[in-house]
Parts: sequence; structure tokens; C-alpha cells
Amino acid sequence: MKRLALGAFLLLGLCGGAAQARPRDDVMINVYRCAGQASTRVWLDCYYGAAQPQRVALGLPPAPPAQVALVTTPPAPGVPQDLAARDTVIAAAARCGSAAAERSWLDCYYAAANPVRAILGLAPASGPAAEPPRKNDGLMADLFAKSEVRGAGRMASYHFDARGFFTVELANGETWRQLDGDSTYAHWFKKPETYVVTVTSGALGSSNLRVKGDPHSYRVRRVS
Repeated sequence: MKRLALGAFLLLGLCGGAAQARPRDDVMINVYRCAGQASTRVWLDCYYGAAQPQRVALGLPPAPPAQVALVTTPPAPGVPQDLAARDTVIAAAARCGSAAAERSWLDCYYAAANPVRAILGLAPASGPAAEPPRKNDGLMADLFAKSEVRGAGRMASYHFDARGFFTVELANGETWRQLDGDSTYAHWFKKPETYVVTVTSGALGSSNLRVKGDPHSYRVRRVS
């Protein structure tokens, strides 16, 4: 419980640098209020209800009233479950603070909950649509154009571990695992065969995995 509260305070410090609170800062305050919920399922619903200020600011449909009410509802007696997974979610949400666009921040916030969703047997959260990637220009475009293709093909399977990181197997037998230090979470929910993968070389010998139709790039390593 103390670790979760400490994580929330750190989160507020990372995301609330401006003198005037933004809706995302109100969301983080709400998340702290969810900490006392004993049930992981209820905590996750409270986490989603906490996002209401940002949804209002973006003109999105409101979160379900039952979820929003949990933010101010006294928690039921009991010891909070799955604290390690909750801490992982909060740490991931803290990294969302670098997102300049508010919709991208909310997308990141929802995706941060995937480790808890995995524990509960829920599909990875897709969240609101992310902003399309910005086009590279000049030198960066040249570097990308010269990237070596290290793997490509249609997915045969994919799964997420308890922290939300994926392992992908391609139809050609290659298996690629997302690096633990990556800050981007995948939101896939369709059948594996609907996704087409390309893995290219990155800086300093790294590998980047991209999926057709997904604007994100993921840092990976080949495991077989």
C-alpha cells in the first residue's frame, strides 16, 4: 500500500510540472484515490473512472458512472491485491508524461493498465486512437531508409506477459520478444494472422518491430 502511494506521488511529480493543473494531473490525483481498493478488478475500474477529467477535456463519451463513482467511494475492507502489478501500471503511466498531445497521453494511460488486465484474463486495452507518427525528414529519413530488414512476415501467434510486454512468433518460425525497458505497449486484439510484421535494424545494433496499421515502433530482440 505504501509503495503504491509512493508511486502515485512520484507520478504526480512527473506529470504535473506546470503551475496550473491540467486534466491529466486531475487524473493522476484520482488514481491515488483508487489505491485503497482491495479488489484488483475494482481497482482497475477505478483506474478507468479516474480518467474522466481527461475524457471531458477531449470531448469523449464519459466513462461509465459506476467507474467514475469509485474514485470517491470509500474502499471495501481488505488488503489490496496484486500490488506489484499495480505498481507496474503506475510506473508505466508515469512515463506517459512525455506525451505532448492530450489524446496521445490518454492513449498511453489506458495502455499502461495492460499488466493488470493480463492478470484478470482481459484482452489488452486498445484505448483511444493514437496520433499518427510524424514523418521523418532530412538525415533521420535517410537513416530510416537505410535500415536493414531483419525479419518480416505475417504473425502466427502473439501473447503478453504479466507486465504487458509481447512475444511474437512469425509464420516463418522467427520469434521476437519486446524488450523489458521499452516504454510503448501494444494494443493488439485481432487474430494473429491479420497482422503483418517488419523488423528493422535500429541504433547501436537494436531491432525495431512494426506492424502494418499500427503507428508505434517496438524495441525487440530475436529469441529463436
